[in-house]
Amino acid sequence: MPETPSFPRCLAALIYEALLLLGVIAIGVILPYILLGALARVDVAHLARVQQIHLVLLLGLYFTWCWLRGGQTLAMKTWKIKLIDQSGAPLRPIQAVLRYLVAWPCLLFFGVGLLWRFIDPDKQFLHDRIAGSRLVLCSLAAHPKEANDEKVV
Repeated sequence: MPETPSFPRCLAALIYEALLLLGVIAIGVILPYILLGALARVDVAHLARVQQIHLVLLLGLYFTWCWLRGGQTLAMKTWKIKLIDQSGAPLRPIQAVLRYLVAWPCLLFFGVGLLWRFIDPDKQFLHDRIAGSRLVLCSLAAHPKEANDEKVV
């Protein structure tokens, strides 16, 4: 069984992910919002609900696309964390979507989904437990170039 990343490593990846998402949000949400408001001359208040739905869909697309194409977002690659299913295989599309949707309440309700890790026997977050996914550390053997780089240093 692959090793589970430590809580501090997961938290660092989560914080880094939040910083990276600022760019995704700036390009994918703020720019269209400004253009739609300026071009359509529509009251910005009416666009708020559409904007919220757009944001949830955009982030869902970003996360599920990354998880399905290699099991990692950029932050997860940086912190050498990978997302797999319970058997060690890549996630199925339904698992990626379920993980994304369940992560929202797990994070927003006072981080209960993150705190779940401290009582979970496999040290997994609540949204991973529900989706049938798990976070694992990427081994250096899976990245031979990085393994060679570390030997030189």
